[in-house]
Amino acid sequence: GSAIRRFPNRSLLMAACAACIGGTFQYGYNISIINAPTMHVQKFINQTWRERYQTNISADALTLLWSTIVSIFTIGGLIGVTVGGMLSVKLGRKGTLLANNIFALMAALLMGLSYHTGLFELLIIGRLLTGLNAGIGICAQTLYLGEIAPTALRGGMGMGTSIFITVGILTGQVMGLKELLGKEEHWPLLLSTTCVPAFLQLLILPWFPESPRYLLIDRGEEQGFEKALKQLHGTDACDGEREDIEKERNNLVDFQTKKPWQLFTDRSVRWQLVAIGLLNAAQQLNGINAIYFYADYLFRQSGIPTDKIPYVTIGTGACECITALTCGLLIDRLGRKVLIAGGYALMSICCILFTLTLSFQDASPVVPYLSMGCLFAFVLSFGLGPGGVTNILTTELFTQTTRPAAYMIAGSLNWLSFFFIGLVFPFIVYCFLVFLAVCSFMAMYIFFVIPETKNKTFIEIQNEFKSSSHRIAE
Repeated sequence: GSAIRRFPNRSLLMAACAACIGGTFQYGYNISIINAPTMHVQKFINQTWRERYQTNISADALTLLWSTIVSIFTIGGLIGVTVGGMLSVKLGRKGTLLANNIFALMAALLMGLSYHTGLFELLIIGRLLTGLNAGIGICAQTLYLGEIAPTALRGGMGMGTSIFITVGILTGQVMGLKELLGKEEHWPLLLSTTCVPAFLQLLILPWFPESPRYLLIDRGEEQGFEKALKQLHGTDACDGEREDIEKERNNLVDFQTKKPWQLFTDRSVRWQLVAIGLLNAAQQLNGINAIYFYADYLFRQSGIPTDKIPYVTIGTGACECITALTCGLLIDRLGRKVLIAGGYALMSICCILFTLTLSFQDASPVVPYLSMGCLFAFVLSFGLGPGGVTNILTTELFTQTTRPAAYMIAGSLNWLSFFFIGLVFPFIVYCFLVFLAVCSFMAMYIFFVIPETKNKTFIEIQNEFKSSSHRIAE
């Protein structure tokens, strides 16, 4: 019964954790860590401005500088994703993850120094670098996890990506509490803690092998491949994995790794591209970010005292964390399709309820608590489906030569949508109807178009797409 192993062995789990700590953990951590010191950093910008130019900074300029510091992260991510795919082919998945820590360490240094040198520009450069680190990290790590996982566990392992994003967000929220590093004098320290996960990864990951698929298919290293397989899967489970990977290699003889622009002209992956394009844009445009930006405001509306709000926000973080874990346990049993279509359907319902409860805030003292209920339900539905399954489908709908390019395209769309939401969000505040449209459209699209990919090899999935796209074309 080694074919159906419910849990990965220890070496595989450790390798996955080592990859995630410097990968998506950093992404979640740097998204949430910037919220706590907002006031302190703005005060610091104002002070340095006064020292330099002998006048106070205008409110608009301050807002602009602050939103630049927050959102330049997404620009870094966009660049990172574009470079990450290419690096993963050049340096290997593991090599890229290790080299990528340089950016996190540089960022930590710059942001830590900005206070003592009185240069707020360093914060902008530091945030750009953390974004770059997150973009490259997500790209290389998702490839690594998708490729080291045995077919039966691919979903659960791929969930490592979103589990660690949520753990990162939660850790960032906790570190920003007054009791830890949330005090005013601690903000430079808080922002430079991004070096800790980087050091951890540099200590742990070198002990684990490169992705066996990469070694065999991209590099043609038979011995390294054998050794990596044994170390990751143990001696017994090795054979089944070897067959799958060799089958994939024989299918791909004479194939060069494709570049992103070559994918757009390749008829055979057209429907897969449409699918991951929609999935990745929707992952940011479905309103989850709106809910996060708005959480504070909503909690205040519900009459929670201001000094208690950080703790409730941690509640939402913990909530998403728990669902990501649940999803990781369910995904290889229930399948991808049920979770992601169901998630979007539930989110659509939450959007409707949320819009209603927001319109009747003053009708009764119970209503704000109902909106909080909707908010938690929305976060839960996101965590169960779209939050985790999106990345896994990007791995599964492509084969080894198209996968890095697909990641660049998917990732770029994801970061672009993230940036777009950050810009447009203040203007479409209560427009949950936009999000309702996105969620309900996605639920139907997934239900009718995307095949189930659970427990299938990458080649079977490829063939299934060919037959389903013929059905659409006819």
